[in-house]
Amino acid sequence: MLTNYKIIPNTGFGEVEFGIEMDTFVEKYGEPEEVDTIDDDEELNTMILHYWDKGFSLFFVGLANPILAGVESDHPDTELYGVKILGNKKEDILNLMKSNGHTDYDEGSEENFGENDKDLRVSYEESMMDFFFRDDKLVYMNFGVLVDDDGTIEKV
Repeated sequence: MLTNYKIIPNTGFGEVEFGIEMDTFVEKYGEPEEVDTIDDDEELNTMILHYWDKGFSLFFVGLANPILAGVESDHPDTELYGVKILGNKKEDILNLMKSNGHTDYDEGSEENFGENDKDLRVSYEESMMDFFFRDDKLVYMNFGVLVDDDGTIEKV
């Protein structure tokens, strides 16, 4: 499986780069524990491969050859800009992002599945990163790249 959990914005996660085909990833890293499909878009289907025990889920987008376009991680070793981020307070994440050139963000709330609480979401649209906080602590985050109708990564 993955040897590290370093987030490389607009590039990948650990040693895995965005754009890798789903079949290639599974062949190299193993079968997921669960698979979900989102097919709201006639042009692009999304397959979500959940590796629950490993602390991440991967989003593969495309019709014929789905490619890796997004990652969601709640693994405690998830690292961004040299800092392990899970469990950090919102202020610490905002400061980390600001010190790395990310200043424009949006906040909102997301309902927890099956829970009465709501998570606070902080989104950086330009870098395609979303951070989710519960009780002012980062519990998971997702990040990715845009994929066009042809199934190729759009350049930022």
